[in-house]
Amino acid sequence: MSASSPLPHRKIGTSGLDVSLLSLGSWHTYDRMDFADAVAMIRAAVEAGVNLFDVGVYGMPGHPPVFTDVLWSAIIRAARIPRDDYLVSAKLWIEGFGDQGFRPQLENAFLRGGFDVADLVILGDLRRDDVALEDLVEDLAGLSRSGLIRAWGVNNWSAGNIARLREIAEALQVPGPQIAQLKYSIGRRSIPDGEPFARLFADGFVMQASDVLEGGILAGRTKLTREIGRDPGDVRKRITRDAPKVVQAAEELGTSAARLAVAFTLTHPANVTTLFGATRMEQLEDNLAAVDLVEQVGAEQIRALVEPFWADRDAVDPEGP
Repeated sequence: MSASSPLPHRKIGTSGLDVSLLSLGSWHTYDRMDFADAVAMIRAAVEAGVNLFDVGVYGMPGHPPVFTDVLWSAIIRAARIPRDDYLVSAKLWIEGFGDQGFRPQLENAFLRGGFDVADLVILGDLRRDDVALEDLVEDLAGLSRSGLIRAWGVNNWSAGNIARLREIAEALQVPGPQIAQLKYSIGRRSIPDGEPFARLFADGFVMQASDVLEGGILAGRTKLTREIGRDPGDVRKRITRDAPKVVQAAEELGTSAARLAVAFTLTHPANVTTLFGATRMEQLEDNLAAVDLVEQVGAEQIRALVEPFWADRDAVDPEGP
């Protein structure tokens, strides 16, 4: 991204949150970096206009502990970034929702991440059928009234369940979900581009694109060296097969595959911020330059160029996940 092209910001629904068009995630990133390099990268991101950091508490019983969020806390302090200059998006997991609601999880996130207000919280995938949606909405409303969160959204929920959350919130006259963090990439488009979500987007709901590089596969790194997200529709093999063609298409355009992949996500009109992870300064710079690529090439041409690589077109129900 050139110095003459500041990173645009967009609004998350009616929340009042003004977020950068690109945002940085923490999953499998900071725990793979040299600390000084991470500090320099975060400082460069903020200087470029990035103001949203997704900082999740990851790790599961029986698995090795994960400290990427704790490292982020130290990195942001070492970078001397004032708290007023960035927003924090925290993850809350439905699996951990119990008698005390989400508050224990949130307080743990505060402890590990070194912040005391979550500007945005994103509810993890809905994998339980014994939790009433009404209870989730009421609990989040309480956290909002307490000043602990400013807005909330969901991660990879179905359009139908999001619509139900919005109906419940309206009936209770409390804030409802404002944003969905959805898998959206050159290869995975069926859900965000489908009619069910189109109806939500037409009503002011917005999206944060995530998993945009398919764990690096769409950047040309087809040999996986770390854990990546789940594979709805079982299309990762096709995405991997298409990856060299994506690289070739990018080269013909005079750019990188990663930059093209990020640029594609920016062409969706409901996408207010694209979430990516970076472990090297050059990755950050390449992804930031995707904003200029859209301006230079045009959204329609970019979407037409990658149309052949839509892997989940007939494999995933748009009403999903």
